[in-house]
Amino acid sequence: MLPYYGDVALMQTAVRSVIAQTDRDWRLVVVDDGKEPGVPEWFAELGDPRVSYQRNEKNLGVVGNYQKCLGLVEAEHFVMMGTDDVMLPNYVATVRAALTEHPGTAIVQPGVEVIDSDGKPSNTLVDEAKRRIYAPRIQGRRLLGGEALAANLLRGNWLYFPALCWRTDAVRKWGFREGLEIIQDLALIIDLIQDGEQLLVDETLSFQYRRHAVSISSAKAFSGYRFEESAQYFADVADRLDAHGWPRAAKAARTHLSSRIHALTLLPGALRTGQRDGARALLRHAAASGRRP
Repeated sequence: MLPYYGDVALMQTAVRSVIAQTDRDWRLVVVDDGKEPGVPEWFAELGDPRVSYQRNEKNLGVVGNYQKCLGLVEAEHFVMMGTDDVMLPNYVATVRAALTEHPGTAIVQPGVEVIDSDGKPSNTLVDEAKRRIYAPRIQGRRLLGGEALAANLLRGNWLYFPALCWRTDAVRKWGFREGLEIIQDLALIIDLIQDGEQLLVDETLSFQYRRHAVSISSAKAFSGYRFEESAQYFADVADRLDAHGWPRAAKAARTHLSSRIHALTLLPGALRTGQRDGARALLRHAAASGRRP
């Protein structure tokens, strides 16, 4: 599934990367939430029966388009690919092999390379922290789950949402939450883990995640919006995990250390760009360990 909005050229690169898969047993559904000219015509000219395209009559927004895409899934497993990301040619083959070895797994995270706006390998502070501090050391394939995984991800989410392969029935049970944009992926993952599902990590590099300044999360970061949403989520999920009998995971949610550190790293940029309200919001988030907003 490709919920599309934004840059046409990057979307076309994403689509071509799916078409280039060595395992040709896949289906791509593109749901266009924008009005960019020439896009329907480009898809009509592709001539690949595995690719289907539709444009929404009105803009549904991020969560609305995710929900529509989820409703259109026909397969047992799906990917909610980013409109500016790239599947390496071995992605489908890698995920299929992982699921063959561990059938029934709810989430598969293959190996990911981070690229910049120009498609060149990138090594940001955020991604370095994901790799070296929060992500577990894994060789080959490994199943993870339970409170240990929930606490780990709530300390620092090291997964890459557009690269994940999901079991359809597990995601449909919970769906995407209204009112969440930036932290939508983590919320869904924690819902599934709390429900007893497992994550399968395969270190095989098979996906490129594009990190650049025009993403939704980056554009709203200096304003403090993303952290207001995050703080509310962490407070709510901490209460829920306490009630579930997972105190370590609840504590990790209330502390949300990586999120607070991230807010501090953005503070100079907010001040430099004159976003004083945003700077105050970033400071509040950085200092708000354990407090309900």
